[in-house]
Amino acid sequence: MTTLVELRPVRRWIRRTQASHRERGEALGTAYTIVFCVGVAAAMFHEPLEAVFTPLVPHLSGVGALAAATVCAALLFLALRRLGPVTVSRPAAYFLLTAPVSRRLLLAPALHTTATGTALAAAAITFAVLGHAAASGSAVLVVTGALAGVLLTLLASAAQRRPHLAAPADGVARLALALGLAALVAEATGWTPPTIGGTPATSVVLPLTGALAVLATAAYLSAVRDIARTPSAAILESAKTTGTLADSVYGMEPSFVADMLERRYWSRRRLRSTTLHRRLPPLTAQDLLLARRRTPRLLWTAASTALPLLLTGAPNWLLALTLVLGSALAARATTATVKIDAANPVLLRLLGLDSRQAVRQRFWLPAVLATSWATVSLALLQLSGALPPGQWWLLGLSLGPIGAISALRAARSGMVRNDLIPIDTPMGSLATGPLLHAFIGIDLLLLALPTGIQLAQSLPAAFDMILVQTAIAIAGAQAYLNLTTDPGRLELSARRR
Repeated sequence: MTTLVELRPVRRWIRRTQASHRERGEALGTAYTIVFCVGVAAAMFHEPLEAVFTPLVPHLSGVGALAAATVCAALLFLALRRLGPVTVSRPAAYFLLTAPVSRRLLLAPALHTTATGTALAAAAITFAVLGHAAASGSAVLVVTGALAGVLLTLLASAAQRRPHLAAPADGVARLALALGLAALVAEATGWTPPTIGGTPATSVVLPLTGALAVLATAAYLSAVRDIARTPSAAILESAKTTGTLADSVYGMEPSFVADMLERRYWSRRRLRSTTLHRRLPPLTAQDLLLARRRTPRLLWTAASTALPLLLTGAPNWLLALTLVLGSALAARATTATVKIDAANPVLLRLLGLDSRQAVRQRFWLPAVLATSWATVSLALLQLSGALPPGQWWLLGLSLGPIGAISALRAARSGMVRNDLIPIDTPMGSLATGPLLHAFIGIDLLLLALPTGIQLAQSLPAAFDMILVQTAIAIAGAQAYLNLTTDPGRLELSARRR
């Protein structure tokens, strides 16, 4: 017979033994630091924040506001599903998850914290959507949005407790995300949505908000009661996720998250052995095979070609930056193998390939993806009339190689160097390692400067400019492939160690 023990003394003992060097006021100091940083950031960036939450010229219709709220709700739910939402710290998962303690008391604090954070995020999103739609009755509707955030947390917790509900819930969230984005893109391109009545009166919203509050309270109490039924495997997975995110933030190492996502994706796949395409180079054929096995990501990449249409009313420099960054992100869909080659070049050694041959073979598929993404995006923008006169889609052939070498450079960068000398600033020391690592790969996007200048100044796409941009792209890609590789070396790093 198992005897339950009180949880608080056990937690107190773990905190005391694992963090005996900490002072009693450290939690208050951490809270003060967070509040102070938020206040300073709000004071420094008050103008962009005002543009996000209360723009001078609202531009969303009723259908657009509903679509924007749907997109944000779907993104919140998918983020909750990736994080847990019910989780514990890694020490608690190691010591307390299998200990004879109350699982309800162990897991309830995580649910309380997540529900509070999601409610605040949903309230902020609701306030921003109402600001862009010029809706009245903001206070009551913001409370309604916060309650909807609590319900999203409870739905994610229910999907975590019942694995058979996880896949349908994720599928519905992805479908809602796709439909919401499609509605926003259609409205941005000139589609006139059906007119929806104005904001409901306060006399109608108040009873609905009260009923939603009663529903959220009842569902929350039920979730707390059934939280002990959450499988241990789901809790361990969420503990690993939150722990990896914490390591990535405190260690300033984003590769931890990328590696976790890759490992988690392939661990859930059942793969069958197959032969590579014999007419292609071996590394290119391997990239093609891995891309075929990641069909959902390719579909989302293809669908994202319409997202620049959302920025047709934004400044032209922002549209140009989005196009260049979008092509680089599309090229990164198949660069995980480059990270493996750079970290452990066993496959290259077995195939007898040097660094130049390896990088050239890895270059082709990212170049095709980036070129296709940029060409389709520019063609859609040209058809919608958002660009000046000219054959802008031809610039996709130039932006593709630039995005590919940017993705390759980022994949070969390795881990963040934290041994570099920090920079002293009036606000404190600034670590140079993470700062330089953040710009690795982005620096090569400067090769697309002619396109950016042409778009920023709203000039037509002349053929001489297209030829100049194409020549710069080809020369830049060739220079990168030659200068950062060596036929006499195997490693993919640019310098000898």
